[in-house]
Amino acid sequence: MSLKYAIIGCGRISPNHIAAALENDLEIAALCDIEEAKMNETITRFNLPHTVKKYVDYTVMLEKEKPQLIAICTESGKHGKVALDCIEAGTNLIIEKLIALSLEEADLIIKKAEVKGVKVCACHQNRFNKSVHKIREAVEKGRFGRLLYGTAHIRWNRGEGYYRQAPWRGTWGQDGGALMNQCIHNIDLLRWMMGNEVIEVVGVTDNLMHGFIETEDLGLALIKFSNGSYGIIEGTTNIYPKNLEETLCIFGEKGTVKVGGKSVNLIEEWHFADNIDDPEEVKAKHHENPPNVYGFAHKPLYADMIDAIKNDRPPYVTARDGKRALELVLAIYKSAAEDKSVKLPLDKCSTLDFKGRFGK
Repeated sequence: MSLKYAIIGCGRISPNHIAAALENDLEIAALCDIEEAKMNETITRFNLPHTVKKYVDYTVMLEKEKPQLIAICTESGKHGKVALDCIEAGTNLIIEKLIALSLEEADLIIKKAEVKGVKVCACHQNRFNKSVHKIREAVEKGRFGRLLYGTAHIRWNRGEGYYRQAPWRGTWGQDGGALMNQCIHNIDLLRWMMGNEVIEVVGVTDNLMHGFIETEDLGLALIKFSNGSYGIIEGTTNIYPKNLEETLCIFGEKGTVKVGGKSVNLIEEWHFADNIDDPEEVKAKHHENPPNVYGFAHKPLYADMIDAIKNDRPPYVTARDGKRALELVLAIYKSAAEDKSVKLPLDKCSTLDFKGRFGK
């Protein structure tokens, strides 16, 4: 039996979620958005049946439809409140990045979901890329030996037109900057691959080219992990004239891997001392070429979440994973603002703590 599904927010990322829901045979019961035109566009684009209900108030939708699974695709700053209301209603969730904009809300989501017995998946879909899956397998099998350091480079372009499309973009209250919005998926992968536990961060952020937004367009960071390895993050939306690359590199005593492409979907380097696989075969087998930075991985993320609900197990990407990615970016922001290294774990921190950072 298919699960009853609804989506809250029918903006830029929502088509990826609707497509994944359809590909996994979910029953799309309802759409919710404050703009009816966006819901109508979604219904037309996907030729959804006339039985799909439209709501401008998600609390009414929760009461009337009682979905078993909801995707939250609103502005990032609303994710926390909407998620907590959905969890209170007993609904399982896929929360589009970011899980929240404060650690306090992220902690509430985790705790409340445990109390209510619902599943929450943070939508870090790149973990399901074929290339990323292969690298993770190598990490788990210990093929790298001692991990030395990893790097995440996100060299993208976002112009004024992008920010004018939606007034919440580039604000501390509803979004965050380049690191929080454009770079969060690769930051999540870096932390995950290098052992998750961060003990110290040194960060620098600046707004060099985007005086019309509140937040950073450049972020640089050095990370120290508890296993003795290090991480380097470089994220920007200043690359001329268009997106250049998103790359993740993992360096160990017995292995070197580089994955690139539009959404870390192409293995470019694959070298291991054990020589148990052919690098060219690995590159060919785990090659994907998506049309945009969103990639192909929403479909397997949805499949995993459906299986997690039906078999009462945690999803592959949990709410705690979403919090870890959020925490690392907030730590970079805090280090940059205070001009000193920051120890983790963080207790309380929010994007709003940095309001006015760049004078806008």
